[in-house]
Amino acid sequence: MMGMDWLAWLDPWEFSPLLLLCFAVGITLFVRGQRVHHVTRARKALFWCGIALLYFPMHTLLDYYAERMFFIHRIQHLFLHHVGPLVLMAAYPGSVMRAGLPLSWRIRLRRFNQTLAGRSLQTVLTNPIFVPALFIFLVLVWLIPSVQFYSMLDWRLYRLMNWSVVISGFMYWNLILDRRPSPPAVMTPVGRVISPIVTMLPQMVAGAMIAFSSVDLYPLFNLCGRAINMSAIDDQILGGLIMWIPAALAEIAGLMIAIRNLMRLADRGRWHRKPRSAKRLASTG
Repeated sequence: MMGMDWLAWLDPWEFSPLLLLCFAVGITLFVRGQRVHHVTRARKALFWCGIALLYFPMHTLLDYYAERMFFIHRIQHLFLHHVGPLVLMAAYPGSVMRAGLPLSWRIRLRRFNQTLAGRSLQTVLTNPIFVPALFIFLVLVWLIPSVQFYSMLDWRLYRLMNWSVVISGFMYWNLILDRRPSPPAVMTPVGRVISPIVTMLPQMVAGAMIAFSSVDLYPLFNLCGRAINMSAIDDQILGGLIMWIPAALAEIAGLMIAIRNLMRLADRGRWHRKPRSAKRLASTG
């Protein structure tokens, strides 16, 4: 009976074929890419842990409780926005998944990346100012009580909310965990260290404001019926603390990886990479 009870947690609260398709495609590409690229056990472990940390908050019974308890909702977003994308991107799966594509698709992708549309898309997805700003914006905007109210009642807005934080999490940690010098990396090694500090502070302030508020900011959870016998204020305090402390710890973990990458580049004398034009001038001089 206990085994059956645990298995019941794996049942999706709202079945999503699109979500399953995304996971299936990503896993298939990574597994295929391993035949071409050597992937260490550590990277494999990080990839599979990241997959699990994203899947369970989105497509199990936990989603039911996230719709009916504010603090569980914040735990859900902690994993969708911070921990899951951070762990998955720490596996550096991009080159492996790209190698998992059929050859014809890789050629098409390479050609698309050379077009104006492809270059523009890459510029947006890796912009060192826009991406961190979007990352913190999507933390805060969904916490506005009126926005939270409608996003929790409308399933379309609810899915948009969850998908948006996952995608922005991938975009952000893709920048921060980049191990290359700049260029070709769009964000400098120092910028990758500073950025988590900048994005961490607004989240901590918002979490503290929610935790210390004596007013029920999110009465929606009472309206829907709380899944756990807990007062609105206690639920709110826990939710604010989760934003304040565990989310900040996730940012600190990313910061530590960025510092390690910076030190590695410095040790190898690759902190700065001169553009090719500068190299030509130096060689001709």
